[in-house]
Amino acid sequence: MEFAVFSLQTLIFVPIFSLLLLYISLYAKPKKNDPPTHGFKIYPLVGTLPDFLRNRHRFLDWSTEILSRCPTNTSVFHRPGKVHGVITANPQIVEHMLKSNFDNYPKGPRFRTLLQDFLGTGIFNSDAGVWKTQRKSASHEFNTKSLRNFAMDNVALELRTRLIPILETAAATEKKLDLQDTLERFAFDNVCKVAFNVDPNCLTEKKDEDLLSRFIRNPRNNSPQFLRDIVINFILAGRDTTSSALSWFFWLLSSKPLVEQKILKELEFTRKKNNKSLGESYGFDELREMHYLHASISEAMRLYPPVPIDTKACEKDDTLPDGTFIGKDWFISYHTYAMGRMESIWGEDCCEYKPERWIENGVYRQESPFKYPVFHAGPRMCLGKEMAYIQMKLIAASVLERFAVEVLMEKDECPEHLLSLTLRMKGGLPVRVKERIV
Repeated sequence: MEFAVFSLQTLIFVPIFSLLLLYISLYAKPKKNDPPTHGFKIYPLVGTLPDFLRNRHRFLDWSTEILSRCPTNTSVFHRPGKVHGVITANPQIVEHMLKSNFDNYPKGPRFRTLLQDFLGTGIFNSDAGVWKTQRKSASHEFNTKSLRNFAMDNVALELRTRLIPILETAAATEKKLDLQDTLERFAFDNVCKVAFNVDPNCLTEKKDEDLLSRFIRNPRNNSPQFLRDIVINFILAGRDTTSSALSWFFWLLSSKPLVEQKILKELEFTRKKNNKSLGESYGFDELREMHYLHASISEAMRLYPPVPIDTKACEKDDTLPDGTFIGKDWFISYHTYAMGRMESIWGEDCCEYKPERWIENGVYRQESPFKYPVFHAGPRMCLGKEMAYIQMKLIAASVLERFAVEVLMEKDECPEHLLSLTLRMKGGLPVRVKERIV
């Protein structure tokens, strides 16, 4: 029976797929004299599918190239089955969808259904009342000084007892490390402790300041399924995003020795100013003084944002600020990866790793979240933004002042993207570390 079903599916699918390939080769192949297109090329019946299939292995760079050629860095995208949408790298449109006309652009049923099995009804996969309930509870907890201090203490402990010893051993034995994997495992331990009061390695004492406790205490929303969804969503936020940002940061830094030297000088200045010796952890105020390190991490996320694309649904017909029409039930995606590479936003040097673009009179300068939507923007802006920066700066500072990180890849070779919900490196980040001579 199963073989018969398989055979039937094969008989139906193979001819259709073969016809599609024939169509692409005969009609959808760009010709020498074809005029240049501004936006995604839309073919009869199959929409943008042919070009998407040709470029699926490099989707981020391909779509960035397309949007950069569009007058307003925005293009309509068609797929078979009447699936239409808009992809944009325009800050005005980002502000329109994430703030000015927020209610018209929810996650939407299509997106929620696609990720239902993975994210359930957690904060990243919910709308309306379900989202507001979680947002309110999490917002209260993120704004408490006790959680901030707890998070700081936990990262410092994790660094001292886990990450630094691993790097010391690797340096002593000249062992090759996958730094991306190491940072992901470190971030997993950290987020489990901070958010859910669970330490996979059982090294810290129990405290009742975690996010999960607040949700459990709410009798209206404490079913096992609901709490499971919360756990998965916060692990995704705390593990994948910070480890992704730091992986790309260390890779970029490996080819920018002048940037690394400026960071090390800033760390040395901060230590001397605060009478700290090497090995003592930095405090919250000391980390806030590290403007150049902050700029260096921000610049890494501008070029390699942890969440490269985010998608919403359009509830009713609308006209976007650049005049683009978007219909009811269309999707709309803002392309954060592409926005970091738009000359119209960042200038001619947009593809260069240049932390100085964030510094003004020696101080880190904030950018509009609609120009730099790495932490989202508007009512759904990331609650953990400041905590994430503090944690990433503490990790980066503690590693860099003790170790030189050598990336084991060809010079100027960019790691291949592993396109998923977060921007990870395919195959990891192979490195060797050496202890710095103090």
